Amino acid sequence: MLIEIIIAIILGTTFGILTGLIPGIHINLVSILILSFSPLLLAYTSPIILCSLIASMAITHTLFNAIPAIYLGAPESGENILNVLPGHRMLLQGKAYEALALTVIGSILALAIGVIISPLIIKILPLIYEKIQPFIGYILILASIFLIFRDKKKFWALIIFLLAGSFGLGVLNLNIKNPLFPMLSSLFGISGILISLKDKVKIPEQKITSPKVFSKQTFKALTSGTIVGTFTTMMPGLGPAQAAIIGSQITKLKDTGFLILVGALDTLSMVMSFVAIYSIQKARNGAVIIIGKLMETITLNNLILFLGVALVVGIISTFLCLKTAKICSKHIAKINYQKLSIVIIILIIIMTFFLSSYLGLLVLIIGSCIGILPPLLGIGRNHLMGCLILPIILFFIL
Repeated sequence: MLIEIIIAIILGTTFGILTGLIPGIHINLVSILILSFSPLLLAYTSPIILCSLIASMAITHTLFNAIPAIYLGAPESGENILNVLPGHRMLLQGKAYEALALTVIGSILALAIGVIISPLIIKILPLIYEKIQPFIGYILILASIFLIFRDKKKFWALIIFLLAGSFGLGVLNLNIKNPLFPMLSSLFGISGILISLKDKVKIPEQKITSPKVFSKQTFKALTSGTIVGTFTTMMPGLGPAQAAIIGSQITKLKDTGFLILVGALDTLSMVMSFVAIYSIQKARNGAVIIIGKLMETITLNNLILFLGVALVVGIISTFLCLKTAKICSKHIAKINYQKLSIVIIILIIIMTFFLSSYLGLLVLIIGSCIGILPPLLGIGRNHLMGCLILPIILFFIL
């Protein structure tokens, strides 16, 4: 059993590195493939081993997906969209490694905090969820109003939210396989890369500078991240991007603190998803949904194993992620950014056709057109998450 878990950790970490580094290839895709081949795989192993592999991949992914977000401006399906602005600013200042290190600090510290507080969350989460479940739709409306009204251009923020929401409703009601892949890849992937191509970005030589691990900004970011991250675990449609905006309102953060917050929320969201599927039988991301399908029931022993695997993988991935970032910092200025961006776009197009056929390509084109509007209008890209939030609101209210 121990040897099998070690193998699962090695394979899961490898897959997580690949899904994190390659824009457009998400952990949900690999998780679905594992589920599809599970009848064959289960002839040689057990569900708990496959789930350990997925858990390893999921945690590794939350660290490594910051690399393309910062170095390429290609966030992974909306999860790291907020890394792009402060991360890209630091990239253009030659401080991409420091930006990446800040997100890694947030991730590993949030992982440790999440594991430590998990016994408390297990007890209080069912009680809170039972009370708020009838009002989830209305809470999401209030959260959406808050996010729109904090934007300087409120009218355009509302228009983009409704446009993305209408787009999401249309896509989710299409007879299309894997609708989320082309929808999120277009809104948050291709659109951002197209903007970078338009701006003809030139990457300067990068310096390897390390930030302070323990600082006032770290404490403030982790405190707000833990509070908001735990709450959003119960809110479908509110991911790390929205949680980061809400969390940043609890305490004012500089770019350094904000990057720590984004990294913390991405990883904490995954840890809390493990806790949520055990305590309230609700999964808030695709990888954990697949874990729920592979396991008939998630026991306390299963949860302890997943959290233990997460800690081990988190430590390994922290080391590997920082090493990879140093390599990227050394060579990024030598790479033709425009050609690399075009290659990534082509890769996403191929994956879309493979997963969602011709309808997926149509979704990709429309979504990319919508996705380029926020930066052109000067508003936050987080409003594009209306593609998921609006359908969820209507589901709970109607």
